[in-house]
Amino acid sequence: MTKDIPRVRLEGVSRYFGGITALKDVNFSCREGTIHAILGENGAGKSTLIKIMSGVLPPSEGQMLVNGEPVSFSSPAEATAAGTVCIFQELSLVPDLSVADNIFIDRPPRRFGLIDKREQRRRAEALLARIDCEDINPDALVKELSLSRRQMVEIAKALGKDPRVLILDEATSALTSNDVEKVYELLRELRDQNVASLFISHRMHEVEALCDTLSIFRNGQHIETFDKGDRSETEIVRSMIGRDIETQFPPKPARKDGDPVLQVTDLRWENRLKGVDLTVAPGEIIGLGGLDGQGQKEFLLALFGVLRGVTGRVTLGGKDFVPRSPAAASGNDISVALVPEDRKTEGLMLNLPIRDNLLASSYRRVSNGPFIDAVRAEAAIADSLSKLQIKVGTVADKAETLSGGNQQKVVIAKWLMIDPDVILLNDPTRGIDVGTKQEIYRLMRSLADAGKAIVLYSTDYAELIGCCDRVSIIYDGQVISELEGEALTEEAIVSASLNVSGESAA
Repeated sequence: MTKDIPRVRLEGVSRYFGGITALKDVNFSCREGTIHAILGENGAGKSTLIKIMSGVLPPSEGQMLVNGEPVSFSSPAEATAAGTVCIFQELSLVPDLSVADNIFIDRPPRRFGLIDKREQRRRAEALLARIDCEDINPDALVKELSLSRRQMVEIAKALGKDPRVLILDEATSALTSNDVEKVYELLRELRDQNVASLFISHRMHEVEALCDTLSIFRNGQHIETFDKGDRSETEIVRSMIGRDIETQFPPKPARKDGDPVLQVTDLRWENRLKGVDLTVAPGEIIGLGGLDGQGQKEFLLALFGVLRGVTGRVTLGGKDFVPRSPAAASGNDISVALVPEDRKTEGLMLNLPIRDNLLASSYRRVSNGPFIDAVRAEAAIADSLSKLQIKVGTVADKAETLSGGNQQKVVIAKWLMIDPDVILLNDPTRGIDVGTKQEIYRLMRSLADAGKAIVLYSTDYAELIGCCDRVSIIYDGQVISELEGEALTEEAIVSASLNVSGESAA
């Protein structure tokens, strides 16, 4: 193949779903030896684009060429055979199988007609070593791994297919900062080997650090393609959303004194939480900072009643609260809600209607005895759709048909329908486009202004600084520092997260 011929080219490609146009007359190409960013809001057509390129969907109109030759993939297996491999945002791993079994699930090495387990393990070890993940045991069950580790297994699985075009759909959004750096190094290595990588991310700093070429999609159309450095970040965002952006974070009001609605003292769980102390007053947004894996997620799960064996004292509104289950936490007089880390596996029932997902936590509020009051239920659903500006076809559609941003809004709306007093947010804007992020930021501040107490864990330092009134840095299962006001800077968060003073909380 000559350098003048793109590795993959789409000519006049459109894709329709009933009366909905997902892609419209798209002309797009990617070349070998490049890392090519695909940018756009949720619903811009990015997912449909990569599904066509990877053989999941056929185009309704137009054609695709690979190495200058027209192709028509009828399945992902055909695309893989042609060298195009996609790592989707939704993991394709089987939880009850081992890491090695998952990596080679569709092409295990065989000997005498049987799966050669020893050779499979050896190859899995080699692939994991290539992405600097020797700590992952090939014999471990996938369900025993953290979300970040599962994502790295997914990447190893894709790498084992020897891709010439590698598509990553928000593949770094679930990763720890350490694993993100490993993916960066892998993509640069693949670029040097003339692989074409398509990189979909809503994190502009990742695009700036990694990509050579950027393409913007909006409302199902390819808007423009340009080299990195040719547009400012403001210009890129304006092109993505088709309008000027407002200030990213809403203004913070002056801090109000008041009795805490949530007070946590000496919270402990196994070796992950080692005496966490925290208070949140009505109207406050408190951030949880620190490097990923220091106990932040376990802290939120403990408050929501997910973990067993938690010790310490928790009070809600001055009354002792023992969170024995999520039902108890959300059904308390002063209620607690949790927006979880992984919306697709922990927050939604993807194969059920949007209506059922919205009502999942609030049936008691829209029922008369054992029967649902249809009028009250539909009014509550309509109110949630309006308040959060959730874009749906009909509420009878399955939740899996929604874009990532609208899925996240459904998860949030589900819990807001119980009118919680304390709202726990675990990285709520992960994998969400810039426009939807701003909507969630404004929603958080309006909820705080209405007197809600909010605890936000985010891996985005700018988000912690822009959204939170105070940020508690957690290191090795303890709060070691609290930052607010002018002291709340990225440098201060990073320094405290690394515990550079060498001191630890007592």
